[in-house]
Amino acid sequence: MKRMFLTLLLGGMTLSAVGGPYLVAELAETTVASGTMVTSMVAELAEATAKVTSTGSVTTDEARLLRFPATNGTDVVFSYAGDLFTAPLSGGEARRLTSHIGYEMFAHYSPDGKTIAFTGEYDGNREVYIIPAGGGEPVRLTYTATNGRDDLGDRMGPNNIVMGWTPDGKNIIFRNRTGDGFSGKLWTVSVNGGMPQEIPLPEGGFCSYSPDGKKLAYNRVMREFRTWKYYRGGMADEIWVYDGRKVEKITDNPAQDIFPMWVGDEIYFASDRDMTMNLFVYNTKTKATAKVTSFDDYDVKFPSTNGKLIVFEKGGYLYKLDPATKATERIHITLGSDLVYARAERMNVGKKGRSSFSLSPDGKRMAITARGEVFDVPVGKGITRNITKTPGSNERSADWSPDGKYIAFIGDGTGETEVYLYDVAAGGEPVQVTKDNDTYIRDLQWSPDSKHILYTDRKNRIVEVDPFAKTKRTVLQCPEQEIRDVEYSPDSKWLTYSRPAPNKMSVVCVYNLASAKEYPVTEKWYDSSSPTFSTDGKYLIFTSDRDFRPIYSWIEWNFAYTDRSGVYMTMLATGTPSPLLPTDSESVNISEDKKDEAAPAEAAKDKKAAKASKDAGNAASGKKTVDVKIDINGLVDRTIKLPVGGSRSYFSDGKKLWYRDGRGTQVLDFETGKSEQCSEGMVIYRPGDKKALSTAKGKWTAVSFPSAKVGGGEAIDLDNMYTTVDYAQEWPQIFDEVWRAFRDGYYLENMHGRDWKAVKEKYAALLPYVKTRLDLNYVIGGMIGEVASGHAYVNPGDYPKPERIPMGLLGAKMSKDKSGYFKINHIYSGAVYRSELRSPLTEPGMNISEGDFITAIDGQSLKDVDNIYRLLVGKADKLVELTVSKSAAEGGRKVVVKPISDEYPLEHYEWVMKNIRTVEEKSGGKVGYIYIPDMGPEGLNEFARWYYPQLDKEALIIDDRANGGGNISPMVIERLLRKVYRMTMYRNSNQNGTIPEATHTGPKVLLINKYSASDGDLFPWSFKANNLGTVIGTRTWGGIVGISGSLPYMDGTDVRVPFFTNYDAATGQWIVENHGVDPDIVLDNDPIKEYAGEDQQLDKAIETALQQIKDRKPLPETPAPRTFVDLGLPQIK
Repeated sequence: MKRMFLTLLLGGMTLSAVGGPYLVAELAETTVASGTMVTSMVAELAEATAKVTSTGSVTTDEARLLRFPATNGTDVVFSYAGDLFTAPLSGGEARRLTSHIGYEMFAHYSPDGKTIAFTGEYDGNREVYIIPAGGGEPVRLTYTATNGRDDLGDRMGPNNIVMGWTPDGKNIIFRNRTGDGFSGKLWTVSVNGGMPQEIPLPEGGFCSYSPDGKKLAYNRVMREFRTWKYYRGGMADEIWVYDGRKVEKITDNPAQDIFPMWVGDEIYFASDRDMTMNLFVYNTKTKATAKVTSFDDYDVKFPSTNGKLIVFEKGGYLYKLDPATKATERIHITLGSDLVYARAERMNVGKKGRSSFSLSPDGKRMAITARGEVFDVPVGKGITRNITKTPGSNERSADWSPDGKYIAFIGDGTGETEVYLYDVAAGGEPVQVTKDNDTYIRDLQWSPDSKHILYTDRKNRIVEVDPFAKTKRTVLQCPEQEIRDVEYSPDSKWLTYSRPAPNKMSVVCVYNLASAKEYPVTEKWYDSSSPTFSTDGKYLIFTSDRDFRPIYSWIEWNFAYTDRSGVYMTMLATGTPSPLLPTDSESVNISEDKKDEAAPAEAAKDKKAAKASKDAGNAASGKKTVDVKIDINGLVDRTIKLPVGGSRSYFSDGKKLWYRDGRGTQVLDFETGKSEQCSEGMVIYRPGDKKALSTAKGKWTAVSFPSAKVGGGEAIDLDNMYTTVDYAQEWPQIFDEVWRAFRDGYYLENMHGRDWKAVKEKYAALLPYVKTRLDLNYVIGGMIGEVASGHAYVNPGDYPKPERIPMGLLGAKMSKDKSGYFKINHIYSGAVYRSELRSPLTEPGMNISEGDFITAIDGQSLKDVDNIYRLLVGKADKLVELTVSKSAAEGGRKVVVKPISDEYPLEHYEWVMKNIRTVEEKSGGKVGYIYIPDMGPEGLNEFARWYYPQLDKEALIIDDRANGGGNISPMVIERLLRKVYRMTMYRNSNQNGTIPEATHTGPKVLLINKYSASDGDLFPWSFKANNLGTVIGTRTWGGIVGISGSLPYMDGTDVRVPFFTNYDAATGQWIVENHGVDPDIVLDNDPIKEYAGEDQQLDKAIETALQQIKDRKPLPETPAPRTFVDLGLPQIK
């Protein structure tokens, strides 16, 4: 029998119990934890990997995966394995420049070539640093807000990227993001430090100054860390030139035109307009564009220039381009490095890498999988054994056989997931018992008689394996979806599971393995799932959503059902009574003679019941088990509801039900009908075993079970689960498992027409050169980007990184005054009544105003401090004393504030409130404004916050710009689609109501832009498809192929495979992907005007709404009072 699944957070990892019916929660696809290594791939890479010596150092063969290059005309600086190196531009041996646990990147030489500016993490946060070109101590220049999405492995990319220098060498230009979205701004910081200065543009990405420093060629967007190649959506960028007064677009192509580099009168850039990213050049005099390189294998990546030469990365190698001759040459670089982050290391994985567990039937040992290995650990004291030792294979889902002789598990050492068997008594190497598998195996479990193993896979199959004959058979294949809740009956002759009915309701079924026939247990009227047999074979327990408990909305006359689940029980045999039938022994009238006659029968009955119970308990040891009898006729009518709350984690011996709820583990006694607490924590149990796993108070112990009360028990030894993590084998395995995850799970089997095997070979060539976990992310990202889907994501697994230090922020914009003190130029007003919008300087009683000066922090004068944030490092949510003065002079009054860690919510709120005021003023109060930041809970809250109070407006502007997506757009569309068909009136009120309630009547205008993404794409598409109104702005992002959770990779890697999408119900055609949604009125905000505070798109929306109001038909007023005549009666007095 299968354990009921446990998903439990402990030590930052997700755990899941596997095997027979265990008492806990359902396994989710998002379970994090192990990974897989592929022996075949390791063999293929052995020759290339042989360059790595046994000590982890490399021979001086040519280096690869050199990233983010820059040149001073003589040397080239680049990132390798997270550190900066320099090498002669002509090629040769590289020299290490930096060495730190963080990642140093985006190095750029100063115009005189003597100093290198770069992005580093020396003090925890990612900031701008400088270092002498010949090496030396890095000097920090910036002190910015700690960004929660600031990682080289994140699709938004790292923060504070150094873009280059001003031509005079006095300032460094960098890009900073204050929020977690796409948009960022360009700033400059003096080489001597101080407060950065914002370049007056509303957004910016990679950029390059003209030789005279009077113009800036730049990208408005930065999406260079997205794992989405061949992008043609609304965010596909162009090259723009800013001269201080205006912005001019110099390219106009559906593809990506990025990385502008100004060389003389020409601007070079990278473009994938020919499907491979190559270099092009634009002549500022002739306005002509020409292609410069013609690579067709790997993309040109991260090119840069010193104004005379260009260097770039391609396929992991570095190249140089001479703009004078247009000749390209590879730079052959060798280097020696200790490769500290690629060395194999001994690691204790007992506390942070566990992915599955299974107690032995006698409760003396436990099989645990962690970091792709299977461990046999003791309960109490004893020896811990790693029984696999396969760093190139991701072993998971280990399950002890009920007879205690074997441990079965899933591994992928062959390059595919297969089932393996380990003989506990004999020891030795595990034996592979399946072969030639063609897809991912989800999970496995033993049959109670220990004769078979059952697994489910990503081709929607249930497969039964004979591990001793090494054969397997497909029991059934579900065309609708994967079956994830299958379980054996106690006698191993039946299966139970749930599957979708034609109406998409989930129906619980039983399946006879001998006759290969399936029978429904529940009806199609209600979703039912998570079935499990009682160990006496009499009952089937399951969860069903048939408890209708509506919750009524306070914001509109509507309702919702948040949880309709309850626990139900079906009597399998016709003659089996409900265990909850009431009894009254005193009312039973049996004569003494009858009692005497009944006694032997009752005794025999009791003996038989005891035997059945004993047989059930002995199932694990291979003894005779109960014989499960199922009478199919009337089966669906023999269902009762158990008096417990909703739960999907339970176990029953036929007399009691143990179930998990929010308070721990409870036990229901069928005889009394009452529940009592069994344990404060989770109890994970397989019927027939002597012990269960208890997780009470965060401790793992083996406890005696079944029992009405659980306590004590022996601790499970997790302290000695050591393994050698061999990254040279682990990383190729993760790469291969990701490739298979896309092969098996991508929403279209044809992979958009790509030769997926060829794609794998292309990027596998880079694997021998992977020396950090972020290198692996880079290679995987390139591979999955080849399918051209917006939601193909990879987030790195476990790797060493510096600890972030949250910057304290005051909710204000400040500048360094000539007096030396800091002037408060602007205070974000925030909203005092909302904790997430707390602005520290606006707390009641602060009495701090714009124009005031901060002269000291915690008693330290700011007169000689070049950047006020130097003294706010680590001060987020900590009390800080400010000295505030009305004048730029020493002293002032002291106030105590609590800085915040993120000012973006305040910035955003201020922008929204400004838009509301603008619309109100410019429309004369006729038009309402609603901003929806995303299509998740926050977006739904914001819609509700602003929609209902503005139902009296004659028109609405809905702003979808920079909407990051989610899944609630249908809820918003449903409300906007409502039409009034009935009115209500009330005496003594001039406010009439509408049916449906909360219905707006009047024109609706929608604003979109390139940052309207995912469900933020689907919202405007649906708006247009339903003819809800006019759409204004620019084309949206264009990514709607959706994702779900990640598979359990060995090191905790998180990979999202696009697996479903939408198409047009009217035409039957695909929609949106890699194009976006086109507006009815195309209007791009002028960057100069936008930075100055003018929103041309919003102004156009107001103009359009006011024009359309003219044709608005108002709702009818209350009719004239009616009389008897109106009621069809003669009028009487």
